[in-house]
Amino acid sequence: MFGLMVRFTCKDEDSAAAFDTLVGETIEAIRRHEPGTIVYASHRVDGQPLQRIFYELYRDRDAFDAHEQTKHTRRFLAAREELLASVEVDWLELQSGKGTTS
Repeated sequence: MFGLMVRFTCKDEDSAAAFDTLVGETIEAIRRHEPGTIVYASHRVDGQPLQRIFYELYRDRDAFDAHEQTKHTRRFLAAREELLASVEVDWLELQSGKGTTS
């Protein structure tokens, strides 16, 4: 299993709304076309209206690499740039858990 957590900070409220629309479109395509993506969840942060956190789990690194090459992900990566003030990525290594293979 391969995972990451990403914290996005939008530029302003209008950018946050546009980001949410972009995310919704992207997640719908992920649901339809990415069997190797186990979890792809977007979260709002309580008390931080401009922040969003993604939690992503993939079957393996190959599934993540395939995700990164899809048309919908490439569109998301390009379109998000004008909406964001910052992006922070944490790469995750599974230690243990429920509903996992470890």
